[in-house]
Amino acid sequence: MRKASVILWVVLIVALVGFPGFAGGKPEGGKAESGMPFAGTQLNALLEGHPTVTAIQKLLPEFEKLTGIKVTIEILPFEEMTAKAYLGMSQKSDRYDVYMDHWGQGIAYAKNGYIQALDPYINDPKLNKYFAKDDLVPSFLNNARYENKQYGLPVYGESTFFYYRKDLFDKYGLKVPQYTDELVQACETLAAKGEIYPITLRAQQGVHAVYIWCTFLWGFGGHWLDENGKLDIATPEAIEATKFYAMLLNKYAPPGYANFGWTENRVSFTTGKAAMSIDATVNGAFNEDPKESLVVGKVGYAPAPFKRGAVLKGGTQSLAAHHYYINNFSRNKEAAWLFSSWATSADAQIKSQALEPNSGATSLKAMQSTAYQEKFGAFREGMLEALKKGNPKYLIEVPGANVIYDKVGRALSEVVAGTKTAEQALKEVNEDINSSVLK
Repeated sequence: MRKASVILWVVLIVALVGFPGFAGGKPEGGKAESGMPFAGTQLNALLEGHPTVTAIQKLLPEFEKLTGIKVTIEILPFEEMTAKAYLGMSQKSDRYDVYMDHWGQGIAYAKNGYIQALDPYINDPKLNKYFAKDDLVPSFLNNARYENKQYGLPVYGESTFFYYRKDLFDKYGLKVPQYTDELVQACETLAAKGEIYPITLRAQQGVHAVYIWCTFLWGFGGHWLDENGKLDIATPEAIEATKFYAMLLNKYAPPGYANFGWTENRVSFTTGKAAMSIDATVNGAFNEDPKESLVVGKVGYAPAPFKRGAVLKGGTQSLAAHHYYINNFSRNKEAAWLFSSWATSADAQIKSQALEPNSGATSLKAMQSTAYQEKFGAFREGMLEALKKGNPKYLIEVPGANVIYDKVGRALSEVVAGTKTAEQALKEVNEDINSSVLK
């Protein structure tokens, strides 16, 4: 009997020591503890160069402490992101677990089966502890849906607005332009004074030029697609808008404007080289940051001007969101989901605002925080008004959007350079895209 008892105790001890939850035992796969089932997992993320990403990099030690997951972030300029993402995913590579991109590209990833639908994770109580659907701006979250499934979590959202040097407008008695003819009048006055270049705009070939050109496309009464889903940018309205865009650049912009992407255009304004600009609402954060700007407190914000008398088919200001997507070929999808949902949570977004000029919050709590209002108060109202009136069709969002941006961007560069007329360039690119991309 005594021998049987000893054997029984030995069996119980062996069973308990071998059990994952007992006395330092590890769960299957060698994970540290049951509360951190993905501890030791290594994630790789390919993300855009943006204040949101820079802030998240600084917060990664906190995420690792919470989950045991290590994240390595590779940052690319936005204009290089899509090509590298497509190359990897088309080859079914698992090198990156998380990608970041605009939904104009994301919709093609979803259609091609390159990214993972997120609904199983959203609905899993073991995995959704960082996700709060009601806290994310609905228009940003719903933007990344395809065939009734959620494919992305919004990292940052933005609109566009017109901003200008209040001190110079007061000095020269200028009116804040509501219409494009008033914008030209302001440019002419500033050019005549010779103190500063009148306006700076993005014109870098590709999506950067397209993003700002869209302000004028819609502002002159144009649009992207006809009722049959075909490209429709060779219209009189689109041609007039393109001529106007090229004229502003060639007559009133600082030298080197043909190479101005988001960064170059932003710096052109914050260093005092130009009096006006039209760009993303996140630029307001840089305008008002003493570490980044020489014009803090001197900037006014307003809606983008449009053509007087034009019949608008949509708003002149964007409504855009960039998202985290999970690579469908990743071996660490659940860990990738935890990172994505944590990085877009209210807590992470609020903390990020103290680290970087990150005004493009997608969390309602982050947008309503005291820190947000104090830091971004100078342009907050203008930004919120722009978001309220933002045009969800401002950028074309169809499979193949990246090709369309590239082709249209090349056409715009030809017009700005004077190698083709607006009529010729837009007619050619319209026919090309309809026969090759939207066929």
